[in-house]
Amino acid sequence: MTYNARPALTLVPALALALAACAGEEEERNYEVDAEDLSGGELQVREPDPNEVPVDVPEVEMTNVPPEEAEAMEQGAMEQGASYE
Repeated sequence: MTYNARPALTLVPALALALAACAGEEEERNYEVDAEDLSGGELQVREPDPNEVPVDVPEVEMTNVPPEEAEAMEQGAMEQGASYE
């Protein structure tokens, strides 16, 4: 008994085309963020999770540690055996 493979070969591209047509293009989402990114990096946003714990972050301006205090902190850490490298 001999089987003809030609019907199967014409069916495969048709099925692939039908599957591609059903996939559709997903709509791009735009998120509005109540924050300004001053670092020059990329701000990442996601959908809120109803099970997450709310956190209040204080609105405090970040400042650098004065060099004298940084050196004193490093000296204290070195005496305790810590390393910053």
